[in-house]
Amino acid sequence: MSNLPSTPQSQPPETPPWDTPSSRWFSPISTPWRTTPRSRQSTPTPTTPKALTEVIVSKSPLSQKSPATPTHDGIESQPLNNTMVPLRLRTTRTNPWIWCGAALCFIFSILLIIFGIATLVLFLALRPRTPVFDVSNAKLNTIYFESPVYFNGDMLLLLNFTNPNKKLGVRFDHLSVELWFSNKKIATQGVLPFKQGNGKTRLEPIRLISNLVFLPVNHLVELKRQLMTNQINYEIRSLFRVRAVLGIIHYSYWLHGSCQLQLASPPTGGLISRNCTTKKW
Repeated sequence: MSNLPSTPQSQPPETPPWDTPSSRWFSPISTPWRTTPRSRQSTPTPTTPKALTEVIVSKSPLSQKSPATPTHDGIESQPLNNTMVPLRLRTTRTNPWIWCGAALCFIFSILLIIFGIATLVLFLALRPRTPVFDVSNAKLNTIYFESPVYFNGDMLLLLNFTNPNKKLGVRFDHLSVELWFSNKKIATQGVLPFKQGNGKTRLEPIRLISNLVFLPVNHLVELKRQLMTNQINYEIRSLFRVRAVLGIIHYSYWLHGSCQLQLASPPTGGLISRNCTTKKW
């Protein structure tokens, strides 16, 4: 047999192919965070004016989607749900005139409170009382009839105005006195204004004249009946304003006086009875 040439044996490599964990650990591995360079460019900060500030507000995910960003394991993450949008709010300085107005309102409120407390103290100290209206005397001079529906009359009254306050003077003005029969006005007369001191009484004579006053038939029948019985019923109604004065403090109110009178028939026509009341309006 012929000798075949021997196949040359392969020489072992100079460096054996060691496959160890350490070699794997230190071997360069291409990772997503290394292959993708991190951006070093900083987001420019918007220059805000002196009177503006920025507030970050998150918008709805449906309005805008942000681009996907890679993660450390190489898988792209989902788009961001929220997008940060700067919202600018305007801040302004308070006008100095507003501060001045607020200070004036505060001072006015304090003065108003002080004035109210002082008025209450004076009211409790003085305890003002309502003046009294009365009829001191009355006389029916004449009553005669011109026609079946018209009549004439003449009456004299002595009015009595009393100021019961001991430390407060009053003034009466806008005085009017009316004469009524069965809810029908038959005469009216005004009185000049006057002043009255504390605790004083004033008698004021007036004359009420009825000239061709129209009365319904039933009223005329009732008046004739009362003339026959020598008892005629009249009503006196008065309205006047009272103004109280205490130094620099002034306040006013309206008073309504009412008197039920019973008089004799003319020519005597004297006052038989009376009932007077005074009410504040």
